[in-house]
Order: sequence, then structure tokens, then C-alpha cells
Amino acid sequence: MGNKIETISSNPITPPASAKLTRIKGGGRVLMPGLIDNHTHLFMESSAIEELLSPKTPAEALFQQAQTNAKAMLLRGFTSTRDMAGPVFELKKVIDKGDAIGPRIWPSGAMISQTSGHGDFRSLKEIPRTPSTPLSRGEVFGVGTIADGVDEVLRRTREQLMQGATQIKLAAGGGVASDYDPLDVSQYTEAEFHAAVEAAANWNTYVTVHAYTPIAIQTAIRAGVKCIEHGQLMDEATAKIMAEKGTWLSLQPFLDDEDANPQPEGSANRVKQLQMTQGTDNAYNLAKKYKLKTAWGTDTLFAAKLATRQGAQLAKMVRWYSPAEVLKMATSTNAELLALSGPRNPYPGKLGVVEEGALADLLLVDGDPIENIKLIENPAKNFLVIMKDGKLYKNLLS
Repeated sequence: MGNKIETISSNPITPPASAKLTRIKGGGRVLMPGLIDNHTHLFMESSAIEELLSPKTPAEALFQQAQTNAKAMLLRGFTSTRDMAGPVFELKKVIDKGDAIGPRIWPSGAMISQTSGHGDFRSLKEIPRTPSTPLSRGEVFGVGTIADGVDEVLRRTREQLMQGATQIKLAAGGGVASDYDPLDVSQYTEAEFHAAVEAAANWNTYVTVHAYTPIAIQTAIRAGVKCIEHGQLMDEATAKIMAEKGTWLSLQPFLDDEDANPQPEGSANRVKQLQMTQGTDNAYNLAKKYKLKTAWGTDTLFAAKLATRQGAQLAKMVRWYSPAEVLKMATSTNAELLALSGPRNPYPGKLGVVEEGALADLLLVDGDPIENIKLIENPAKNFLVIMKDGKLYKNLLS
């Protein structure tokens, strides 16, 4: 009834006479919660970086593509997503109003980055910056925002919260896709992190950071950051600290395979990518050893074909976990991380489970994904019914 699961029973259910219902005969198929991807970039996942940065690309085309991406994501069975950098505030609003189709969105807004950090996509011709320097294209769109020093970090954090950010994201260390920061560098001081943490705490939400290395992760944790995005190059001492502090790890199954975000062969970025992916097995092993609170996401960037492999990227998690553990991570565990936004959570209610009173985000699978995890690789064929918030968006059994 409405947008919540009213009753679950093995006996026949008699609905109210006034209820307008669609009956679906499951035929022994598996009903499961909608999937959750806790690290996406709806604005950037399917457009090449050259398109995003080029002034010749119409802004309207990029925002329309983000709307197309959102619809495709929902129809792959992902009913919720935590968007970790990009201008999706308006997209979220039109989806919530029913004027567009897409998943529930927990937006971070622009990733906050220091000069030369992972979120600084300016060219060298655009520096030095002066008080009269215009914003870069990425800043104008709200993909990233550059802040140096405590005062600027406070301002940029508050700007994202003002626009509707459910959590705040900072870049804490070197990245693969960014050109001017080697992978080993740490970014932001503890004081700068603490400024963002304090501003977010004033809004009863939290800060998460992009970080691979021990020093970047540990500096952020000392400042009160609640979640680490990636963490591929962490060491055992860092995993111990995360376990002691209860810090979340939002980890992606980055490997040097067909699902690697595209980087030019022979480029410095490709070298960084190879270095980072070599740490993925160790990161998952440490997460399991220390029982870290581990979320799952894809972090797809700049690759339209790769975006379609969201389910395949989830299925490959059986490299480290059982199918049941994989599905739990992408549903109820990911939902726990979404709930960390507290009162900034835009969708109050329980997600990631099939139980009475939970929000009605549901998939009907043609088969048992615990027995055959590869079913989720082909959602067009195997997800016969997709429901979000009690509304049917796909029903092949009608």
C-alpha cells in the first residue's frame, strides 16, 4: 500500500475493497530489494572527459545525458544511488517529483578539492588564480570546487549543504583521472578536513573522502571523517584504525580488466591506475580481516559502455565474498551507509530489505541470484519487475 510494504504472508492476503492493485504472479521467482550503488557519478559516467571540459559541448546536452543515465540506472535494477561528485541536485528534484525516471539520489554536489588536488581539472594556463579569475568549467557546472585553507573549505562545504547535499565529499589524496597529483600525495591538512567535518556536523551529516593511501586516510580519520572512498593502497595499521574508529570503507572492485575506467595507454594516469588496481585484493582482504563496515559502488567515469556493466561489476565481487554476502552488501549494508546522512536523508524509511514497513523498492528476478550471481549481469532479461517507492517501472509479467 502506498510506497511501503504493507503485508508479507504465506497465506492469501485480502486487500481493502477500495484499493487499486496490480497483481503480479511471481511463479516461484525470487523477490529481492532494489540494488544500491554507493559511488556513482550520474553527470559524468557516460560522457568522455573531453566533452565535459570542452566549451563547445552544450551544457543542455550534458544535463540531458545525466537524465538518460539516471533512467538507465533504474532500469538496471538500481533503485538508490549515492552520487559522489556532480551537479545532480536538479536531477534529483525532477525525479522525486515524478517528472523524470531514475533512482533515489543522495547527492554530494561538487567534490571539494585543494589546488592541484584530485578535483582540480584546470589546465596550467588557468593558473595562477586571482580574485578576478573566472571559475573553471568544472566549477561552473558543480562537478568540483576548489578550496584552499580553512575558511574556503568552510564556505564550499556550506554551499553544497545549501544546495541539498546529503553528505560532503573532499579529495584527500592523489587520483587516477586527475593530471597534476601523483597517487602518493596527501591533500588537505587535518585542520582543513576538520573544518568540513564541523560544518557537516552542524547540519547533522558527515564527510567522506577520496583516498587511497595510509597517510591520506589516517589524516582524514583524525579530523573526524566518517567514510573513506576507495582505500586500495591502505596498509594493515590503517585498517586497524578504521576498525577501532568504526570508519566506513566505500570500496570498489577496481581491477585491470574490461571494467577499468579508460585511461590512455602509456600515460601517467594509466601508470597510476595500474598501481592502484594492484592494491584492490589487499584492501578487500584487510576489510574482511578487520570486519570493516564495507560498502560497494562502481565509480564509473567517462565510459558509456562501462556504465551498462553496473550489475556485472557487482557480480565480480564473488572474487572476495559469497553471492549472499555480495547481495547483502549492495542492499541492506549500503542502505546503512545511506542512513548515515541522518536528518539530511531525503528518503526516511527502511531500504535494502524486504520486510513489512520497508520502502517498496523491489526486484523480481527470473531465477535465484544466490545460486547464480551472474543473473544480475543481464537485468534487461532477468529483472522481470522493477519497483521503486511502490511504483512499477518495469513489469514483464503484466
